[in-house]
Amino acid sequence: MRISISDIAPLREVPTNVRKSVKYGQIAASIAEVGIIEPPVVARDSVDTGRYHLLDGHLRIDILRERGDAEVICLVATEDEAFTYNRRVSRIAIIQEHKMILNAVKKGVPEERLARALNVDIASIRKKRNLLVGICPEAADLLRDKHVPLNAFVDLRRLKPMRQIVAAEMMIAMNRYSTSYVRSIVAGTPDDQLVEGRRKVVRGLTDEQISLMGRESEALDREFKLIEQSYGADHLDLVLATGYVQRLLGNVRVVRHLAKHHADLLSEFQKIAELQRAA
Repeated sequence: MRISISDIAPLREVPTNVRKSVKYGQIAASIAEVGIIEPPVVARDSVDTGRYHLLDGHLRIDILRERGDAEVICLVATEDEAFTYNRRVSRIAIIQEHKMILNAVKKGVPEERLARALNVDIASIRKKRNLLVGICPEAADLLRDKHVPLNAFVDLRRLKPMRQIVAAEMMIAMNRYSTSYVRSIVAGTPDDQLVEGRRKVVRGLTDEQISLMGRESEALDREFKLIEQSYGADHLDLVLATGYVQRLLGNVRVVRHLAKHHADLLSEFQKIAELQRAA
């Protein structure tokens, strides 16, 4: 429904510091360039049916008020539950954003307009457009839904394709996607696995330290592969063992016997059961 903004009552005020945030600026730029994409969600007031309570879209409504807009198209909820409607939204990963920008450019959207809509400079748009240049398809596929910093891909380009795949696997296994972590992988990479002409530049490290990092990186790669091979079986054994311990502790006679003769074992079993419940 198209509703007068003056008839919409927000559930909370937008703080001043939020109005100065990057997110607020991006939403304002997007609205200015392409309008409202996702309509705010409102619920009718139970007493005055001409009034509405704002359930979702506080930043959008605040921006429209600041712009001087009089009306906005809204979704009207049938129940006035004040929960966040976008709570299950998965934030877009950088590779997905790269593909989105490529599709937009392919369809004729000027880079300048994309930059205005996303509230970034045009150089950032071009970097994202060229994000996967020099990145092998297998590594890109591994990182397709991960939140990897833009500069991390700059360092990944210094690696040969097979090493890029190993680096991506290490990032996923460690759940670490920071630029500093990628640089540490690059620093520990042997010269024969680096792209020709892209020498390592690591400030504050000697050649001996870089060589040591390389050996440690190789050892870590081997350990990851060994763990990966046995992880499934180890996890199954752990689940079965934990379930057995919990069944033991559910038997009063067993607990009484352990308390009398093996108090130390009973204490450890109880810790295992508590950890499982907490998980």
